[in-house]
Amino acid sequence: MTAVRTPPPALPVRDKGATRALSPMLTRLAEERATGVLVREHGVLHLAEGRVVHAESPLAPGLDVLLTAHGTLAGTAWQRAAARTPGPLHAAELLLSSGVLPTGALELCHLDALYDAGYFALAPSSTPGWFRYDHAPRLGPLPSVPVVALERETLRRRLLLHRLWPDPAADSAPLIRVDPARRAPAAPVAPRQRAVLDRVDGVRTAADIARHLGRQAFHTLVDVRRLAAAGYVAPVPPAPAALPAAAPPPPPHQVTTDPDIALLKRLRDALEAL
Repeated sequence: MTAVRTPPPALPVRDKGATRALSPMLTRLAEERATGVLVREHGVLHLAEGRVVHAESPLAPGLDVLLTAHGTLAGTAWQRAAARTPGPLHAAELLLSSGVLPTGALELCHLDALYDAGYFALAPSSTPGWFRYDHAPRLGPLPSVPVVALERETLRRRLLLHRLWPDPAADSAPLIRVDPARRAPAAPVAPRQRAVLDRVDGVRTAADIARHLGRQAFHTLVDVRRLAAAGYVAPVPPAPAALPAAAPPPPPHQVTTDPDIALLKRLRDALEAL
């Protein structure tokens, strides 16, 4: 008998038409046209005059990975630009001004990296964010994004992932393959998903796989959730809670052989017998 895998109970998601800001602080910064860096638990947003000019997250491959992974740009060319500039955004601007890459290709990769890292930076957080006013971010030759556009796209992506598979556990945990005997017959795996499935080894997370493939992390999450819905992959189960250590046994009764103590015990016994 083949076990059919059913999804967990649906998780609550914000309605597509909801207007409440994902980050009230970010909304306020956009309204005051602030310039600086917003640091959140899962990523960083660089603002210039209230617009997002750059985003970074440890959960998303950077612009350097997206440009160099598939030969769009030679790795040495990026390294030379990065060595001459204070950060990845400035390195990209240097590449743009030097004509190493077509303008359209660089702008597209820049926006892909910004929306990808921005999605994770705006993820629900267990710690408050903080903003550092700084004049370093600026509106440069690469396209910037209004805060409302980034929030709208982030909400759209959340809803898409929820519709594909409502359990987010596979997004961040190491992934394992599911025993074929435990899943229902499924449609053939698409080539993009096969590339992801081939790298599932019980150690890599979706972010690790995205970086290894040189793909946007969100697109990798889409493939992971589809594979999870089809019963091909699952997050590594959490380790069972360790049992409390047993209390050490009481020390064994020690027989005293001291002659003085033995004499006192005999006197006590004789008195009790009177």
